[in-house]
Amino acid sequence: MNWHARYLQQAEWTHDLRTYLFEQAGLKNARRVLEVGCGTGAILRDLTTPAALHGLDLEPASLAECRIHAPAAWLTHGDAHFLPYPDQSYDIVYCHFLLLWVHDPLRVVREMARVGKSVLALAEPDYSQRVDEPSALKPLGEWQTESLRRQGANPSFGAALAETFYQAGIKLIETGPIQGQAVMRSLEDWENEWAVIESDLAGIVPGGEIQKMKVLDGFARKQGKRTLHVPTFFAWGKPD
Repeated sequence: MNWHARYLQQAEWTHDLRTYLFEQAGLKNARRVLEVGCGTGAILRDLTTPAALHGLDLEPASLAECRIHAPAAWLTHGDAHFLPYPDQSYDIVYCHFLLLWVHDPLRVVREMARVGKSVLALAEPDYSQRVDEPSALKPLGEWQTESLRRQGANPSFGAALAETFYQAGIKLIETGPIQGQAVMRSLEDWENEWAVIESDLAGIVPGGEIQKMKVLDGFARKQGKRTLHVPTFFAWGKPD
Protein backbone atom coordinates (compact mmCIF):
# COMPACT_ATOMS: atom_id res chain seq x y z
CA MET A 1 0.00 0.00 0.00
CA ASN A 2 1.49 3.33 -1.14
CA TRP A 3 0.31 5.65 1.63
CA HIS A 4 1.91 8.77 0.17
CA ALA A 5 -0.13 8.26 -3.01
CA ARG A 6 -3.24 7.92 -0.85
CA TYR A 7 -2.47 11.10 1.10
CA LEU A 8 -1.85 12.98 -2.14
CA GLN A 9 -5.23 11.79 -3.37
CA GLN A 10 -6.93 13.05 -0.20
CA ALA A 11 -5.02 16.34 -0.49
CA GLU A 12 -6.39 16.81 -4.01
CA TRP A 13 -9.94 16.44 -2.65
CA THR A 14 -9.47 19.38 -0.28
CA HIS A 15 -7.18 21.60 -2.38
CA ASP A 16 -9.68 24.39 -3.09
CA LEU A 17 -10.96 24.47 0.49
CA ARG A 18 -7.42 24.58 1.90
CA THR A 19 -6.45 27.42 -0.40
CA TYR A 20 -9.42 29.44 0.82
CA LEU A 21 -9.05 28.64 4.52
CA PHE A 22 -5.32 29.26 4.64
CA GLU A 23 -5.89 32.63 2.98
CA GLN A 24 -8.57 33.52 5.53
CA ALA A 25 -6.33 32.42 8.40
CA GLY A 26 -3.47 34.62 7.17
CA LEU A 27 -0.99 32.06 5.88
CA LYS A 28 0.85 34.63 3.76
CA ASN A 29 1.70 36.67 6.87
CA ALA A 30 2.25 33.77 9.28
CA ARG A 31 5.64 33.28 10.92
CA ARG A 32 5.21 29.74 12.25
CA VAL A 33 2.83 27.01 11.03
CA LEU A 34 2.29 23.52 12.45
CA GLU A 35 0.63 20.48 10.91
CA VAL A 36 -0.47 17.95 13.54
CA GLY A 37 -0.41 14.49 11.98
CA CYS A 38 1.69 15.54 9.00
CA GLY A 39 2.05 12.00 7.65
CA THR A 40 4.27 11.81 4.58
CA GLY A 41 4.10 15.54 3.84
CA ALA A 42 1.28 15.60 1.27
CA ILE A 43 0.04 18.96 2.62
CA LEU A 44 3.27 20.47 3.95
CA ARG A 45 4.96 20.11 0.57
CA ASP A 46 2.44 22.43 -1.09
CA LEU A 47 2.34 25.31 1.40
CA THR A 48 3.43 28.63 -0.07
CA THR A 49 4.36 30.90 2.81
CA PRO A 50 7.38 32.66 4.31
CA ALA A 51 6.53 30.96 7.61
CA ALA A 52 8.70 28.35 9.28
CA LEU A 53 6.89 25.05 8.67
CA HIS A 54 6.66 22.40 11.37
CA GLY A 55 5.13 18.93 11.35
CA LEU A 56 4.41 16.35 14.03
CA ASP A 57 3.51 12.70 13.60
CA LEU A 58 3.39 9.56 15.72
CA GLU A 59 4.77 7.27 12.99
CA PRO A 60 8.57 7.39 12.45
CA ALA A 61 8.23 5.88 8.97
CA SER A 62 5.84 8.64 7.90
CA LEU A 63 8.21 11.29 9.23
CA ALA A 64 11.11 9.75 7.34
CA GLU A 65 9.14 10.05 4.10
CA CYS A 66 7.97 13.54 5.01
CA ARG A 67 11.61 14.63 5.20
CA ILE A 68 11.88 13.73 1.52
CA HIS A 69 8.71 15.46 0.36
CA ALA A 70 8.91 18.53 2.63
CA PRO A 71 12.64 18.97 3.27
CA ALA A 72 12.30 22.54 4.54
CA ALA A 73 9.96 21.57 7.40
CA TRP A 74 11.05 21.03 11.00
CA LEU A 75 9.68 17.60 11.95
CA THR A 76 8.97 16.13 15.37
CA HIS A 77 8.12 12.61 16.46
CA GLY A 78 5.33 13.03 18.99
CA ASP A 79 1.77 12.43 20.18
CA ALA A 80 -0.95 14.88 19.20
CA HIS A 81 -2.49 14.49 22.67
CA PHE A 82 0.64 16.04 24.22
CA LEU A 83 2.04 18.63 21.83
CA PRO A 84 5.65 19.43 22.81
CA TYR A 85 5.41 23.16 22.08
CA PRO A 86 4.93 26.32 24.19
CA ASP A 87 1.57 28.08 24.47
CA GLN A 88 0.60 30.25 21.48
CA SER A 89 3.85 29.43 19.66
CA TYR A 90 2.24 29.04 16.20
CA ASP A 91 0.20 31.42 14.10
CA ILE A 92 -1.65 28.54 12.43
CA VAL A 93 -2.10 24.94 13.61
CA TYR A 94 -3.99 22.56 11.36
CA CYS A 95 -4.80 18.89 10.77
CA HIS A 96 -6.16 16.91 7.81
CA PHE A 97 -8.07 13.61 8.14
CA LEU A 98 -6.63 13.17 11.64
CA LEU A 99 -9.18 13.56 14.43
CA LEU A 100 -11.23 10.49 13.52
CA TRP A 101 -8.09 8.44 14.26
CA VAL A 102 -7.04 9.79 17.65
CA HIS A 103 -8.04 8.33 21.01
CA ASP A 104 -9.33 11.63 22.45
CA PRO A 105 -10.10 14.21 19.75
CA LEU A 106 -11.21 16.83 22.28
CA ARG A 107 -7.86 16.69 24.02
CA VAL A 108 -6.03 16.96 20.68
CA VAL A 109 -8.08 20.00 19.65
CA ARG A 110 -7.46 21.60 23.06
CA GLU A 111 -3.74 21.05 22.55
CA MET A 112 -3.96 22.62 19.11
CA ALA A 113 -5.79 25.59 20.64
CA ARG A 114 -3.15 25.89 23.35
CA VAL A 115 -0.23 26.17 20.94
CA GLY A 116 -1.97 27.97 18.06
CA LYS A 117 -3.53 31.37 17.42
CA SER A 118 -5.70 29.95 14.63
CA VAL A 119 -6.85 26.32 14.51
CA LEU A 120 -8.02 24.53 11.37
CA ALA A 121 -9.41 21.01 10.94
CA LEU A 122 -9.47 20.66 7.18
CA ALA A 123 -11.28 17.35 6.68
CA GLU A 124 -13.11 14.97 9.02
CA PRO A 125 -15.54 12.47 7.44
CA ASP A 126 -18.85 11.08 8.67
CA TYR A 127 -19.17 7.58 7.25
CA SER A 128 -22.51 7.04 8.98
CA GLN A 129 -24.02 9.23 6.25
CA ARG A 130 -22.17 7.62 3.35
CA VAL A 131 -24.14 7.25 0.10
CA ASP A 132 -23.37 4.48 -2.40
CA GLU A 133 -25.17 4.09 -5.71
CA PRO A 134 -26.11 1.79 -7.37
CA SER A 135 -27.69 0.22 -4.29
CA ALA A 136 -25.89 -3.07 -4.96
CA LEU A 137 -22.71 -1.30 -3.75
CA LYS A 138 -24.17 -0.29 -0.38
CA PRO A 139 -22.51 -3.23 1.44
CA LEU A 140 -19.13 -1.86 0.37
CA GLY A 141 -19.70 1.27 2.43
CA GLU A 142 -20.90 -0.75 5.40
CA TRP A 143 -17.81 -2.97 5.25
CA GLN A 144 -15.44 -0.01 5.08
CA THR A 145 -17.16 1.71 8.00
CA GLU A 146 -16.83 -1.43 10.12
CA SER A 147 -13.20 -1.76 9.08
CA LEU A 148 -12.47 1.77 10.29
CA ARG A 149 -14.01 0.91 13.68
CA ARG A 150 -11.85 -2.20 13.93
CA GLN A 151 -8.78 -0.08 13.17
CA GLY A 152 -9.62 2.21 16.08
CA ALA A 153 -11.18 5.10 14.18
CA ASN A 154 -14.45 6.88 14.86
CA PRO A 155 -16.05 6.76 11.39
CA SER A 156 -18.76 9.29 12.25
CA PHE A 157 -16.56 11.88 13.98
CA GLY A 158 -17.03 14.50 11.27
CA ALA A 159 -20.53 15.36 12.47
CA ALA A 160 -19.10 16.18 15.92
CA LEU A 161 -16.29 18.42 14.68
CA ALA A 162 -17.94 21.80 15.34
CA GLU A 163 -19.05 20.77 18.84
CA THR A 164 -15.52 19.55 19.59
CA PHE A 165 -14.12 22.96 18.63
CA TYR A 166 -16.70 24.64 20.85
CA GLN A 167 -15.87 22.41 23.81
CA ALA A 168 -12.17 23.12 23.27
CA GLY A 169 -12.79 26.83 23.74
CA ILE A 170 -12.35 27.82 20.11
CA LYS A 171 -14.49 30.58 18.67
CA LEU A 172 -15.68 29.17 15.38
CA ILE A 173 -15.32 31.42 12.34
CA GLU A 174 -16.41 28.94 9.67
CA THR A 175 -17.51 25.32 9.70
CA GLY A 176 -19.61 22.96 7.65
CA PRO A 177 -19.47 20.17 5.07
CA ILE A 178 -17.00 20.34 2.21
CA GLN A 179 -18.97 20.99 -0.95
CA GLY A 180 -18.85 18.36 -3.66
CA GLN A 181 -17.52 14.86 -3.27
CA ALA A 182 -14.47 12.78 -4.01
CA VAL A 183 -14.22 12.12 -7.72
CA MET A 184 -12.14 9.37 -9.27
CA ARG A 185 -10.75 11.50 -12.11
CA SER A 186 -8.44 8.86 -13.53
CA LEU A 187 -7.78 5.14 -13.60
CA GLU A 188 -4.88 5.77 -11.19
CA ASP A 189 -7.26 7.45 -8.70
CA TRP A 190 -9.62 4.49 -8.90
CA GLU A 191 -6.78 2.00 -8.44
CA ASN A 192 -5.49 3.93 -5.42
CA GLU A 193 -8.96 3.91 -3.90
CA TRP A 194 -9.27 0.17 -4.42
CA ALA A 195 -5.84 -0.48 -2.95
CA VAL A 196 -7.15 1.12 0.26
CA ILE A 197 -10.41 -0.84 0.13
CA GLU A 198 -8.65 -4.17 -0.38
CA SER A 199 -6.20 -3.40 2.42
CA ASP A 200 -9.02 -2.38 4.79
CA LEU A 201 -11.21 -5.39 4.07
CA ALA A 202 -8.55 -8.11 3.98
CA GLY A 203 -9.41 -10.75 6.59
CA ILE A 204 -12.83 -9.20 7.24
CA VAL A 205 -14.70 -9.88 3.99
CA PRO A 206 -14.15 -12.93 1.74
CA GLY A 207 -11.90 -12.12 -1.19
CA GLY A 208 -14.53 -13.23 -3.70
CA GLU A 209 -17.05 -10.73 -2.30
CA ILE A 210 -14.50 -7.92 -2.45
CA GLN A 211 -13.71 -8.68 -6.08
CA LYS A 212 -17.41 -8.84 -6.90
CA MET A 213 -17.82 -5.31 -5.53
CA LYS A 214 -14.76 -4.13 -7.46
CA VAL A 215 -16.24 -5.38 -10.73
CA LEU A 216 -19.60 -3.74 -9.96
CA ASP A 217 -17.88 -0.50 -9.00
CA GLY A 218 -15.80 -0.40 -12.17
CA PHE A 219 -18.80 -1.14 -14.37
CA ALA A 220 -20.94 1.54 -12.70
CA ARG A 221 -18.19 4.14 -13.14
CA LYS A 222 -17.83 3.35 -16.85
CA GLN A 223 -21.60 3.70 -17.22
CA GLY A 224 -21.57 7.04 -15.38
CA LYS A 225 -23.91 5.64 -12.73
CA ARG A 226 -21.56 5.51 -9.73
CA THR A 227 -22.19 7.77 -6.74
CA LEU A 228 -19.93 7.72 -3.71
CA HIS A 229 -20.38 10.50 -1.19
CA VAL A 230 -19.02 10.66 2.35
CA PRO A 231 -20.00 13.95 4.06
CA THR A 232 -16.73 15.50 5.18
CA PHE A 233 -16.55 18.49 7.51
CA PHE A 234 -14.14 21.33 8.17
CA ALA A 235 -13.82 23.93 10.92
CA TRP A 236 -11.58 26.86 11.72
CA GLY A 237 -11.50 29.39 14.47
CA LYS A 238 -9.48 31.16 17.13
CA PRO A 239 -9.09 30.19 20.79
CA ASP A 240 -11.05 32.47 23.12
